[in-house]
Amino acid sequence: MKEITVISGKGGTGKTTLTVAFASLCNAALADCDVDASDLPLLLDPTVERKESFIGSKLAVKHEELCTFCGECQKVCRFNSIDGSMAVIKEKCEGCGACTLVCPVNALTLEERMTGEVFVSTTRFGPLVHAELFTGEEASGKLVTRVREVAFSVAEEAGKDLILVDGSPGIGCPVIASLVGTSLAVLVSEPTRSGMYDLERIYGVLKHFSIACCVLINKCDLCTELAQEIETWCHQKRIPIVGRLPYDTRIPQAMDKGLTLTELDSEFAEILKTIWTRIRNLDQK
Repeated sequence: MKEITVISGKGGTGKTTLTVAFASLCNAALADCDVDASDLPLLLDPTVERKESFIGSKLAVKHEELCTFCGECQKVCRFNSIDGSMAVIKEKCEGCGACTLVCPVNALTLEERMTGEVFVSTTRFGPLVHAELFTGEEASGKLVTRVREVAFSVAEEAGKDLILVDGSPGIGCPVIASLVGTSLAVLVSEPTRSGMYDLERIYGVLKHFSIACCVLINKCDLCTELAQEIETWCHQKRIPIVGRLPYDTRIPQAMDKGLTLTELDSEFAEILKTIWTRIRNLDQK
C-alpha cells in the first residue's frame, strides 16, 4: 500500500487545497491527519458512515469512601490537580499516576478517558478518514496514528492501492506521526521568508527519517526572487520540484463554492494533472 503525504511545515501554504485537487485526479483513500483542525471535511462535505471513540489519556479518579484526607496525593502532584479538599480537578490532571502510587489506602485509581473521535466518511472522491481531538486534550500524535491505521483498513476494504494523506502543519509530534512509513512526502512551500524557513525545518525531519520528498511551490509569483531562492536550495539538496502554481484570487472563490482547483478551469486542471503525474512517477521509483 502506497502512501503520499502532503505537508508544508507551516499553515496557510495551500496544503489542504492541493490535497483535495490531487484527490480529484486519482483513485485513493483519503486521510486527514490534522486532528486539531481538520479541513478536508470542510472542502469535501463528507457523509459520516461510522465513528469510533479514541482513548488518548487517563484520569485520576478518587473513591470518596476510601479517602482518609492524608494529603499525600496533593504533595506529590506536580500539576496542581488535587485541591484543598483532596478532590481531583479533572481539567488539570495529566494522568501520570503519581497520586495512585503514594495513596496509602488506594483511594485513587487511573481510568481511561475519551479524548477524541475517528470518523470514516464517504466523499465524491472516495472514502475519507478524519478525526477530532477534543478541546484541551493532548496525544494528538496517537490520534494521527489511529487515523492512518483506520485509513489503511478502509483502503484495503475499498480495493484502493493508494492513501493520500493531508498532513498536519509544523514539525511536531502530529507531523512525525503523519510521515513515518509514508512512501513520498510532497512539500508545499510559498515564496516568503517564513515559507523558506519552514521548508528547511520540515526537510530536516524528512531527512532524519529517510523519507523521499519533492517540492511544489505555490503562489510562485508572489515573490520571484524568493521563488528562485527556493528552487536553488532544492537543486542543492537534490530535491525534485514537481511544479509551480501562480497566485490567483479565483482559488478562494472556488473554495467558497466547494470546487477543487481542477474544477476551477482548464488551465489549473492541466497544470495539476502534470504535477500529479510527476508525483506518481516519483512515488513509483
